[in-house]
Amino acid sequence: MPVRYRRILLKLSGEVLAGGAPFGIDPERMRALAEEIAEVHRAGVQLGLVIGGGNFFRGAAAAARHMDRVQADTIGMLATIINCLAMQDALEKQGVPTRVMTAIHMNQVAEPYIRRRALRHLEKGRIVLFGGGTSNPFFSTDSAGSLRALEIGAEVLAKATSVDGVYDKDPRKHPDAVRYERISYDEVLARNLGVMDASAVAMCRDNGLPIIVFNLNERGNIMRMSMGEPVGTLIGNAL
Repeated sequence: MPVRYRRILLKLSGEVLAGGAPFGIDPERMRALAEEIAEVHRAGVQLGLVIGGGNFFRGAAAAARHMDRVQADTIGMLATIINCLAMQDALEKQGVPTRVMTAIHMNQVAEPYIRRRALRHLEKGRIVLFGGGTSNPFFSTDSAGSLRALEIGAEVLAKATSVDGVYDKDPRKHPDAVRYERISYDEVLARNLGVMDASAVAMCRDNGLPIIVFNLNERGNIMRMSMGEPVGTLIGNAL
């Protein structure tokens, strides 16, 4: 079956890299994720990745504990670069060419983010890992994912989570929670469903970029999503 999307921005939370641990990187979990992503890449999909830093540090949480928010967010953005470098290593062990590009310049370990260069990497069959968020405090990696997806002309923003879509309330706390197969951007914002930052959803809405929220813990879902199979929830224009 051919893939549906030729260019995808895949947004991963940092927590998924920790596996069952409270923090850090689980090498086995990283290897399994790299295998799945490499399979999608070999199917002909151009992939950009944005990875959160929550397995090491959360700026907003640290700020809530009286740390300066700008300083805390900067630390969080640096954590995303650590995760990108780790994922780069895992992907290259799968034989996949990659580039790490970062909005915070650190030339010894990664390329500076330049949109045109990122596009050339994708066209040459390299997976591009976008680290450093937007380089600005007060913006989450959800917002960074939306921004990079639009900049590279991705056909969809795929947010991989620990649940199988968008629910009307937290399914981990409410057994009667109802999952949506499709929901509009405005409904997500109006109901404050919290699946992504409001600014990230609004950015996608204003530019007509669909969002797919799906369960990363079910092996094969990245490929199923790439083929257009109905996994998770599609956030898009109103029906």
